[in-house]
Amino acid sequence: MAENNHSTLKGTTVRLNKRMAELGLCSRREADDWIERGWVRVNGQVAQIGQPVSVSDHIEVLKQARQQQNEQVTVLLNKPVGYVSGQPEHGYQSAAVLILPEHHWRDDPTRKRFSAQHLRGLAPAGRLDIDSTGLLVLTQDGRVARTLIGENSAVEKEYLVRVTYQDTAQNVKAHFPAQQLARLRHGLSLDGKALKRAEVEWQNTEQLRFVLTEGKKRQIRRMCELVGLQVVGLKRVRIGRVKLGHLPVGQWRYLAADEVF
Repeated sequence: MAENNHSTLKGTTVRLNKRMAELGLCSRREADDWIERGWVRVNGQVAQIGQPVSVSDHIEVLKQARQQQNEQVTVLLNKPVGYVSGQPEHGYQSAAVLILPEHHWRDDPTRKRFSAQHLRGLAPAGRLDIDSTGLLVLTQDGRVARTLIGENSAVEKEYLVRVTYQDTAQNVKAHFPAQQLARLRHGLSLDGKALKRAEVEWQNTEQLRFVLTEGKKRQIRRMCELVGLQVVGLKRVRIGRVKLGHLPVGQWRYLAADEVF
């Protein structure tokens, strides 16, 4: 079942897995898996890997695929400092190693029980650098990954950032020029490209609150450097409508069925 109202233009064709991803049915990798299993039909015929389709073609996904998708999990981790969000590097461990029963938050409101199957294909949907802590999403669900890190994603990410300015570590707000705060909100460029408008305000006299809709590598730290601030602590507290809440550092919980980014 699919709607034919997305970016593929009438008369042109794209690979079936790309079209399924455009329609929000699944990720491309997931689409290929379903096609291999015979769970996808195009105009009533069993689909083939790499098959070209147009906007007028009717794509049907069988119930077996939907059942498999419904069993996929998304995990919320409060990542500690010292772990990388992706693949292990430079001797540092991936945050994914923390997704074990002993680190499962006992107050997880979902009451879902851990299964080793939940680790299969579990991958981070976004980055959080090694020196930062807070909310990191790992998911088996291609739809969640597309929402958070897809090419057209505009999901907000909220951060609390402790800073110093020049030799000032206390009451930084009073010493930091207002025009530089305005530049943080809009007017900076990284890697030769202008940054999107950001929401930046003082949370207290030493801490800023950032809300971004993009996620360049070490973006907040680099933004702060451009206006003379030094970041001494960075914590992500929200992604879209999902908040870190009371989840302890180093522990994780499942995303609830009624939570949407």
